[in-house]
Amino acid sequence: MDTVFIVTAFVFGFLVKQIGLPPLVGFLAGGFVLNALGYTASETLYQLSNVGIILLLFSIGLKVQVKKLLQPQVWGTASLHMGITVVVLGAVLYALSLLGYSYFSQLSLSSSLLFAFALSFSSTVFAVKMLEEKAEMTANHGRLAIGILIMQDLFAVLFITISSGKVPSPLALGLVALFFLKKPLGIILDKSGHGELLVLLACILPIAGASVFEYVGLKPDLGALLLGMLFAGHPKTDELAKAMFGFKDLFLVGFFLTIGMADLPNMQMVKVACLLVLFIPLKVILFYLLLTRYRLRARTSLLTSLTLANYSEFGLIVGALGVSQGWLGSEWLVIIAVAVSISMIVASPVGNMATTMYARWNGFFKKFETTKRMAGEGIIDIGSATIAVLGMGRIGVGAYEHLEQQYGRQVVGLEFDEERVAKHLEAGRQVIFGDAGDYDFWQRGVTKPEQMQLVLLTMSHVANLKAAKRLQAVPADIVIAATARYEDEVEQLKDAGVDHVFNIFGEAGAGFADHVCTVQGVALGG
Repeated sequence: MDTVFIVTAFVFGFLVKQIGLPPLVGFLAGGFVLNALGYTASETLYQLSNVGIILLLFSIGLKVQVKKLLQPQVWGTASLHMGITVVVLGAVLYALSLLGYSYFSQLSLSSSLLFAFALSFSSTVFAVKMLEEKAEMTANHGRLAIGILIMQDLFAVLFITISSGKVPSPLALGLVALFFLKKPLGIILDKSGHGELLVLLACILPIAGASVFEYVGLKPDLGALLLGMLFAGHPKTDELAKAMFGFKDLFLVGFFLTIGMADLPNMQMVKVACLLVLFIPLKVILFYLLLTRYRLRARTSLLTSLTLANYSEFGLIVGALGVSQGWLGSEWLVIIAVAVSISMIVASPVGNMATTMYARWNGFFKKFETTKRMAGEGIIDIGSATIAVLGMGRIGVGAYEHLEQQYGRQVVGLEFDEERVAKHLEAGRQVIFGDAGDYDFWQRGVTKPEQMQLVLLTMSHVANLKAAKRLQAVPADIVIAATARYEDEVEQLKDAGVDHVFNIFGEAGAGFADHVCTVQGVALGG
């Protein structure tokens, strides 16, 4: 039966990918189809799902620093949004109960507020998958969305711990010792190399963290998240995250299938779930208004808000607790599952159209901006630079240093990861913080973009495509070069207006041979 699940997930994931939607939408649809055919989720599938979530939260923790969570635009937005949603949506739900509409008639004031609380969360799993597929995890709006989601997750864990009446073991106090294990664990990470030992460690750490937290009476997911945060900033963090990437994605397929297979709703439940989905635009609007009040640009606020435009798997957990405590009827768990599934299916294409929406209606969205900007959101001065390297990873740094030797300060690097920017500045490189895929970046985000003569794109393929398309709108004759990994990417970049494409894998051997012959003083072909 598990083979049927895997094949169904692939078939539906493959089909939706062909029409431009993320595979996870197909996984959800596959779960619904399996449900309709009478299949139920096996214990193995649930275990895979749980492991996938644990690996996901650990990978999130690797990219999060506590100081980011303490920023007002993160904890302030998360707290205010949740508070306003619970009060306003709770009042609306209670009004529907007084009107006697469908299942709402069973809700009391307290259960209406609890149900609104369950709907106030956005899906961490869905948001991270969307951000990864669009290569926006380290973009400003990606980091902001993840910070808000983590705050929401912490609120959920706190609520579940208090409401369940389950008191953590006194041994939980011993978790403070984890901070003293940071150094020895870091040494183990350094000495694990780059092969199979690193892959094993990438699986052991999050599962061990989850097991320890569960043993002392705390939520295991929280353990995986906090252990990941413990390693945030370590030099091998990126490599550790990549080592577990395939496993995490594979196990998360189980998560999306189990949501679709949660239960078989009747038509009335589907109607109620669809009604709940209609509240999501209000949820997005509230996020947008709050974020712009915290002096974020319209684009950052919009992309962050649309990333959070869904209901969360945590809503199912809170709903399950409400059912177990007798605060909600069991039918509400099915309704929440359907609402979560529909919200993810709807949010996926909407999220993919976010940049297009902003490009078309940016004049309207900018009306909500404040006159002052928070750090990192203002206009960028590129000075006298005429050459730009977009993406300061390993390839970008190599290109930057080679060009700097010939052209000096005419070369500037661009990176949308703030931590990387800080490290490059410490190393003496001329690197600025910004997102080249941002519609505003070349239009008004950069002073004198027309002076650019050469731009090198060394980011992910998705990010390179976005930047190439944005550069087409700059009123200047700019030569654009980009890196690619596969032949189909080469063609896509050329179609997007890139003048020169360097296939990293295809041309690495030729470059290596050329380098050796040059060093040895041997002319190629001689």
